[in-house]
This record gives sequence, structure tokens and C-alpha cells, in this order.
Amino acid sequence: MAVKKAVFLDKDGTLIPDIPYNADPDLISLETGVGETLAQLAEYFQLIVITNQAGIAFGRFTEKDLIGVEKRIADLLQHYGVRLSGFYYCPHHPQGSSAPYAKSCTCRKPGPGLIIKAAGEHSLSLSDSWMIGDILNDVQAGKAAGCKSILIDNGNETEWDFMASPERIPDYISKDFADAGKYILRTEKNEKYSK
Repeated sequence: MAVKKAVFLDKDGTLIPDIPYNADPDLISLETGVGETLAQLAEYFQLIVITNQAGIAFGRFTEKDLIGVEKRIADLLQHYGVRLSGFYYCPHHPQGSSAPYAKSCTCRKPGPGLIIKAAGEHSLSLSDSWMIGDILNDVQAGKAAGCKSILIDNGNETEWDFMASPERIPDYISKDFADAGKYILRTEKNEKYSK
């Protein structure tokens, strides 16, 4: 039986441009190269979004609003023949203003909770899976869950604090989404031929 594996994907700043607290589907577009790259990755991996949505905890938008965001992303990806296997989000923030979302949790990245939940629901091998994100909290979440992690160096990470945890050190730093996808595919092929 083939191993089931995934590429876990941060949303804002990775799949789509980061517009803070945006829940308007009309403002959502894919980052350059995302559709084409995901079409290639989908041949080998399930594709699952893992995203912090603190705007819910701060009362900027609701969980219901996020349904439109998820649908818009799905529609944009459908153009490339890509279907997401899951869309997992954390609505919490410890400094939030909207109960019951104003709390600490294990699902907010850099915590690995959402990745572990998705892996359980989809019967995935985490050691064979990847996390792609644009900040080190994404990297840390992936590594803490047992995945390999890639940081897209697009300017969104500003602190570069590798010393806080060894889990913050990415397996690869890519220049853009397409480069991240190429690295994963290259690694997969190398591992296949080395077995």
C-alpha cells in the first residue's frame, strides 16, 4: 500500500498575497506560480491548507466569512485542475477580543495541532509530508508535527529567530512558491531512486 502524504500549505503570504485580516473573496488572488506548482505536487501529495485566522478572535470577521474565502481559493485552483484535500484554520489568539476565541491553544502556529489533526483525519505519514510557509512559525509548526519544512523567503519573515527552537530551522529556503515545489519534487525523486 502506498504511503499517504501531504503538502501542508500556509494561506496568507504563501498561497495568496497577504492582505491583513482580509475576508473579502473579491480581493483574493493566487501568488505567482501557485496553480501550476500545486498541479505538479498533486500527483504525489494531498494538498491541505493550515492557516492562523486571528481576525476571528479580534472580531474582524467571522468563521462564516471564511467559507467564502475557502470557496474562492478552491475556485481559483480548479482552473489548474487542483483540489484541496482540506482547509484547516485556527480562529484563536491569546490577546483576542472576541469570546470564546480569545485564548491560547495548540492549533495556532507555531503549534502543530492543526497539522496533527489533519494527518489523523486523512491517515497521513507526517515524516513523508511537507509544510510550506512564509514565516518561521510555519516552519516550526511543520517540524514540530514531524514534517519537513520549507520557508519561502518573500520578505514576510522579519525576525529570523532560529535560536528560539531547532524546529525553526527550515529544510530549505526558497525564493518563491515554484522553487519550493521544485525542491520537494526533486527530493521525492531522489528518495525514490535511493530506496
